[in-house]
Amino acid sequence: MTVVSFKCPNCDGELVYDPETAKYKCEYCNSIFDQDVLSDMMPGEGQTKESTQENTQEQTGEQNREDEGTSKQSAVVYSCPSCGAQIVTEETTAATFCYYCHNPVILQGRLDGDYHPDGILPFTISKEKAKETFLQYIKKKWFVPRGFFSERNLATMTGVYFPYWLYDAKLEGGIEGEGQKVRVWVHGDTEYTETKIYRVVRRGEAKISHMPENALQKADARLAEGVLPYPFEQLEPFDMGYLSGFMAEKRDVESDAITPQLRQQAKEDAEHLFREDVQGYTGFSVRQSDFSVMEEHWNYVLLPVLTLTYQGRDGKIYYFSMNGRTGQVSGELPVDGGRLALMAAIVFVIVGLIGLLIGWLI
Repeated sequence: MTVVSFKCPNCDGELVYDPETAKYKCEYCNSIFDQDVLSDMMPGEGQTKESTQENTQEQTGEQNREDEGTSKQSAVVYSCPSCGAQIVTEETTAATFCYYCHNPVILQGRLDGDYHPDGILPFTISKEKAKETFLQYIKKKWFVPRGFFSERNLATMTGVYFPYWLYDAKLEGGIEGEGQKVRVWVHGDTEYTETKIYRVVRRGEAKISHMPENALQKADARLAEGVLPYPFEQLEPFDMGYLSGFMAEKRDVESDAITPQLRQQAKEDAEHLFREDVQGYTGFSVRQSDFSVMEEHWNYVLLPVLTLTYQGRDGKIYYFSMNGRTGQVSGELPVDGGRLALMAAIVFVIVGLIGLLIGWLI
């Protein structure tokens, strides 16, 4: 397994992708580099640091996973190419940080071969911008505990690339239904209603593009689902440099496992498209729908999400997430029971006083 860390050609500091400039910045000498420079920094060419040592712990872990059937909970250990410290990761982790020197590291082997992404949507929203948006969002929520938006908790906000499958399909078929045209008029004192019934048939081809489906089994995947959709027309060819400074997960869900449900969804979307093509009727109802998938194509992509989690007093984990391209937010927010009770008490007292005042005036 190759562990990669991109280094600044000027001072050997760590290079991190900057979402606001779409360039790479050295955290030490503030040098700025374009994507072309990073693309040339491939492992083994002297401008990245890497660790390719054979890891017996990983081999042992793999054997244990085969024996125990618990692959999704097993830890794998690697060496940081910057300081030599051990990096403990889960099987799906593809990019992370060293806990000791805090330098970004990329586990290149996790994204090789069949696991090499077809595309990526790089971050365009920085962590600082995400914090500002988060605080504006929280200001509208009166009963969120202060600990959730404290500086300490905000410091844990993380940019993560989540794995997704994008499904494209070409379908043939059509719909058959009943259209109605209703005409109402009044003559004298009588109102007349005329209803004409038509048999409506629409047949042809439908193309469904960029239907996203989560490719990560563990619960963290829900952080990405709430911030869909993404501007998939802006997908970039995958480059490992985009991962520098962020965390990333690799897929553990294969396309075969989700093909049936996506085929069904594609058929439903095709029916919806054909229904929209039926116009000129007062009402229309589908009696029969028949579509067949003639062609289909899969793309494996990484999508950017900024995440923040918080453990409430009830022990439950609450989360906030933001689309790293559009800024759309999603999450389940904790409630401060004490503040809620105080507000309820104040309202109760005010209502009681108003009631006494009304009674005294009467």
